[in-house]
Amino acid sequence: MTDNAIFVGESDADQYLLLKYANRHGLIAGATGTGKTVTLQTIAEGFSAFGVPVFMADVKGDLSGVSQAGGTNPKAVERAQQLKIEGYAGHAFPTIFWDLFGEKGHPIRTTVSEVGPVLMARLLQLNDTQEGVLNIVFKVADEQGLLLLDFKDLQAMLQWVAENASSLTTEFGNVSKQTIGTIQRALLTLDQQGGEGFFGEPALALADMMRCDPSGYGAINVLAADRLMQSPRLYATFLLWLLSELFETLPEVGDLDKPKFVFFFDEAHLLFDDAPKALLSRIEQVVRLIRSKGVGVYFISQNPLDIPETVLGQLANRVQHALRAFTPKDQKAVKVAAETFRLNKKFDAATTITELGVGEALVSFLDAKGVPEPVERCFIAPPRGRIGPATDAERAAVIAASPLAGKYDKVVDRTSAYEVLTGRVSAGAQGTSPGEAAPAPSTPASGEALRRRGQYGSVPPTAPASSGPWGPRTSSPTSTQAPAPPPAAPPAEPASPRPEPRLKKAQTTDPAPEPTSSRPRSTGGRQPDSIGVTMAKAAGRSITTVVAREAAKAVFGKGKGASIGASVLRGVLGSILK
Repeated sequence: MTDNAIFVGESDADQYLLLKYANRHGLIAGATGTGKTVTLQTIAEGFSAFGVPVFMADVKGDLSGVSQAGGTNPKAVERAQQLKIEGYAGHAFPTIFWDLFGEKGHPIRTTVSEVGPVLMARLLQLNDTQEGVLNIVFKVADEQGLLLLDFKDLQAMLQWVAENASSLTTEFGNVSKQTIGTIQRALLTLDQQGGEGFFGEPALALADMMRCDPSGYGAINVLAADRLMQSPRLYATFLLWLLSELFETLPEVGDLDKPKFVFFFDEAHLLFDDAPKALLSRIEQVVRLIRSKGVGVYFISQNPLDIPETVLGQLANRVQHALRAFTPKDQKAVKVAAETFRLNKKFDAATTITELGVGEALVSFLDAKGVPEPVERCFIAPPRGRIGPATDAERAAVIAASPLAGKYDKVVDRTSAYEVLTGRVSAGAQGTSPGEAAPAPSTPASGEALRRRGQYGSVPPTAPASSGPWGPRTSSPTSTQAPAPPPAAPPAEPASPRPEPRLKKAQTTDPAPEPTSSRPRSTGGRQPDSIGVTMAKAAGRSITTVVAREAAKAVFGKGKGASIGASVLRGVLGSILK
């Protein structure tokens, strides 16, 4: 078993983490100061020794010692003797230091497009409406072929969408300028926290993390997260993005003899705090399916209750350090942690969890058949790297000797949305000085379309008409742009007349001279009746109706015939009186 398994500790029997089941994920939990970091380092070194690259976040700064040879720590030597580890000696593992801020390791960058609107919305703490508008921004940028690489690209795109909100509303729904302003303020806040440096190029290539040194040891990628932890959402979003990139990039490989990559997520509660339901579902999906990509995910947290049940149920390899049951919530956590293990009749797991010392843990791994083993109380094996941080000089030497030295140090700012949008604006705003003649208007070439503001609310380089079927049009895309100077000479050919609206036009014959009388002109050939004439006609029509009805009754009697006769007689008399 020692040829394909990591020795984790010893109880009544040795406890091994089988490499072929290492991609079934795991959990390392326990209160502060109980030995979680040392356990993490021991397991990470075990993966590296078997040629499996590892990524882990150094929250407290004491994991950097893995790059230096240990073996001299008195407690580590004592534990090695206690566990009868033959030939225990220190070893410096191949380490690659990373830092989002570029201070304690190689810079890590990615593009805004790769992060996507969902993670960006969580990073900016947007609500559902604001996230919807952000989705529109990404959609429009994609349709227009505008690259969103860094902060200024996203800010420029947001400004463009705000300026063209009325045009976008008909296709994508309501786009409020107030919402755009809220997103811009959230970007400003993130920029002040140092988040701008995370977006840009050259973007991180996952292959640079998934590598081995010439001796076959897997690289241990250590992220300097002590400063990053001051921005918890940025920390959680970055790690979730990295996990998603692994899921989307790596091919399906099924079950391997050992994983291709192992991901340790320290302070895991930050990933799930205030996470929307859609994001939690995404995390659960990634954790469940990334196993087939050959990736193992291990969460490190103080309390098992920090992990949602849907994710906790996917974690097959467990290491539980001591928990302190001082409050009812702590007692519940102890009970939950004990119930997640397979029962061991030799001891009560709930009671033992509160009695564990530093460097002790309850462990349960999958056996050769993939079945969880009964929980065991064991002493954790000591790491071979240094327990504690590396010095600044030692870190600098490791970074300088890294195979990635210089690759990510210089920022690359290629043409993207910001340059294209500002280029379009400046191209339209260029004018001629008073002493210069303006060029004659010409039809823009196909390539010049790139300098326009796209299909939504765009203005051609030529002077637009003052009005159109959708109302008045401005002479420039922005209100601050100066009007274009008049052309020095008229065009060679007159422009074709604009089509007239399809409305009936009045006759164009010469009108008759206006009458000199002060009496208002009649609207028809017949003179209007006076008030007396109108009243006499109305009385006559009423009398006619009564006479006709009575006469019809006398001649035709009652019934249908009388009604018809009355109608005929009334019509005749009415014609006479008209």
